[in-house]
Amino acid sequence: MTDHFSVDETTITDVHAAYRAGTLTARALVQAYLDRIAALDAAGPELNSILAVNAEALADADALDEHLRSTGELTGVLHGIPVVLKDQIETAGLTTTFGSETAKDYVPEHDATVVTDLRRAGAIILAKTTMPDFATSWHSTSSVSGLTRNPYALDRDPGGSSSGTAAAVAANLATVGIGEDTGGSIRLPASFCNPVGLRVTPGLISRNGVSPLVEPQDTPGPMTRTVTDAAVLLDVLAGFDPADPYTATAAIGRHRGSYADALDGTALGKSRIGVLRQAFGSDDDPRARVVNTVIHAALDKITAAGAELVDVVIPGLDHYVAYTSVYFSRSRADIDAFLAGRPGIDADSVAQLYADGRAHPNLDLPAGIATGPATAAEDPEYHGRLEARERFQRLVIGIMAGNGLDALCFPDARIAAPTRDEVLASRWSCLEFPTNTVIASQLWMPSVSLPAGFTDEGLPVGLELMALPYHEADLLNLAYGVDQATHSRRAPDLPTVA
Repeated sequence: MTDHFSVDETTITDVHAAYRAGTLTARALVQAYLDRIAALDAAGPELNSILAVNAEALADADALDEHLRSTGELTGVLHGIPVVLKDQIETAGLTTTFGSETAKDYVPEHDATVVTDLRRAGAIILAKTTMPDFATSWHSTSSVSGLTRNPYALDRDPGGSSSGTAAAVAANLATVGIGEDTGGSIRLPASFCNPVGLRVTPGLISRNGVSPLVEPQDTPGPMTRTVTDAAVLLDVLAGFDPADPYTATAAIGRHRGSYADALDGTALGKSRIGVLRQAFGSDDDPRARVVNTVIHAALDKITAAGAELVDVVIPGLDHYVAYTSVYFSRSRADIDAFLAGRPGIDADSVAQLYADGRAHPNLDLPAGIATGPATAAEDPEYHGRLEARERFQRLVIGIMAGNGLDALCFPDARIAAPTRDEVLASRWSCLEFPTNTVIASQLWMPSVSLPAGFTDEGLPVGLELMALPYHEADLLNLAYGVDQATHSRRAPDLPTVA
């Protein structure tokens, strides 16, 4: 590191400008992050967000530095950008646990497609991040890593299941990160930890090499400190992959050009956004009231920026959210199929994991999955749930079309980050936790969590924007405008690393 560059809140653009100016090398940047991980994650506040550091990261940085020195050119749009990956993503030569102690010794032979794409763009895989067992929680509880701390309040949970990526990106332990989202596993921890978290239309980004939870809903996605960096990552990750048939979505969406280059600061001022007040908690609940206060203040700034806000109602919202949930219908078969193709993992089924007591004791979702139908076909309600999902999506799209809306918005969660004690006391079951992120997930619609502000206790609150399927470019344009209007991202108050 030099005297001219700080990793605090740095962006892809900042890093590349410093590389080109000769005031920073990839080796120096990687070393600075490794020093922060040692001082803040393994020691000091002990965030516990990092599971495994890539031993080849410095060598990879040296190769990129030599390329730039000898050619004067960057290798790609992510040249020398250190990335942390949720440990749900297979990474060749690096232990990948999926949050489960049954896979603590599993080292994949091949990279997941997203890792291949990142490396091709010049990224440096810095480390793997913590997550609950097979992504089965809204919290950080993991049989491998225990609990991860929230950088903004060490007695609070960072949310799940992309717990470690959210905490690491928030704490400036890497330039950007990748999470995964089934029911909200990118957006909920983004809400609790203050980064930007993007969920795309399922299939826009390949899931090949990523452990599943509900295959039709699963998607990897960016977790960054700015909307621009999220768009740059999406440019790299989006596209058809023959190894994942669901990426037909990329062909249907047929986005042309760059998501990042198309960001337009004027889009918000020309937009109509629906406010889904059904998704707000009651002001009679103090924990919900403080979140509502932050969201209302953010909405005021959005209105001041020129957006027109329209209150909308989704008839039967609670019914649709409950009935279209299919964790207990198909997660068992989806996870079992994944395990069957990986003999290096010390388990061949969810039922075995549950019977052997090898998940974190505070996780209740694995029990429901393990004792539920072995296949979706064994659930007599499954086809009814799929038909209801189609009706749900048509209903919401119809409401958006009828009101001329560009997006809907609501709090990611009705409360701010819970305490670690509440998590360990199992205050909420998985299906009872007051998150709104399942709305977009079960609609198969893209959405993004944006920093909205902080409660009086200093806890982050996230605002979710949800757009039409395949409209990621429009969603990112609105998100960019909201980010510029609210300026709600700020770094946590952690010790300074020399």
